Amino acid sequence: MDQNVVTASISCVLVHYLYQITCTSREKMNLHNGSIQITEFVIGGFEKVERQMEIGFVMLVVYLLIIVANTLNIVFIILDKKLHKPMYLLICNLAVVDILISSSSCPTMIGVLLAGANTISYAACLIQMFSFQVAEAMEMFALAVMALDRLIAISFPLRYHSILTNARTIAITYFLWVAACAFVTLMPVLLIPIPYCFNRLRYSFCDYPAIIRTSCHDPKHFFNLATIVWYFLLFFTFGFICISYACIISVVLRSSKNESRKVLGTCLSHLIVVVCYYLPLFMRIVFTRIGLVLTLEEQQGLTIGAILGPSLVNPFVYCLRTKEIKNKLFGIFKKVKPI
Repeated sequence: MDQNVVTASISCVLVHYLYQITCTSREKMNLHNGSIQITEFVIGGFEKVERQMEIGFVMLVVYLLIIVANTLNIVFIILDKKLHKPMYLLICNLAVVDILISSSSCPTMIGVLLAGANTISYAACLIQMFSFQVAEAMEMFALAVMALDRLIAISFPLRYHSILTNARTIAITYFLWVAACAFVTLMPVLLIPIPYCFNRLRYSFCDYPAIIRTSCHDPKHFFNLATIVWYFLLFFTFGFICISYACIISVVLRSSKNESRKVLGTCLSHLIVVVCYYLPLFMRIVFTRIGLVLTLEEQQGLTIGAILGPSLVNPFVYCLRTKEIKNKLFGIFKKVKPI
């Protein structure tokens, strides 16, 4: 299908839902009389959770590990000119995304659990939501472009450095950040003008579903619009990754056993990261489709695991399975002499 036709179709669907939202808003103007002026939100996702201090402490430790591990990967790649190559630039970008996705959600949850700071200002809540959703979209884009990197490296090994240069890698990454921001901008655009009837969030931090449920409107059309955008990103990126690995497998089948092992070894790190990120997402979709009803606490646990799990696994996978980064790390420990 022509790309212009696909883009036009998506635009028509988005316009249709925007029109429905507008019509619904006009039909329910009587609800606006019950709206309130929101200056801050109350985070109520942990109110029924037992052992909040223990959970908060564990989250704090995991969050610090995420920040330290990803920062070390970034520092190693920036300071070592030998690592200024497309693959390592993409690893560096993934580390930045992991820091953003955890930092836009974990501090709020840790503050609620450890300090009882369960309020957040309206502006800060919208900023947190925007940052988190951008990071989510960018995680998908980052994994997709890393699959492209592996495909080019395996299919065109002799032309790899001429096809995917550092400049092109940076340009692609910059474009993907802009695209992620463009997709996510739709959410605050929909949220800012609507009236709110509640200031209590059902979930553990500021994300789109939590905020939209506090509005005076029927959230159905808002959820449908966000679902269209999000499913498009999810299945487009995952589909691209699957196609990339189908091409890689075709190359592997034509190679010798030794070459096949080497090829699969270069892809294993990326495959681990892809599974860690997409598996929780598809689990939530499957649970929803089969009608499995999860309690609020179970939903919270699955969401928190989907945030912390990949962000913690990614830096350690690339640190321990990437020879250059692993040697750099072990070299630092060897230089540290015991007193």
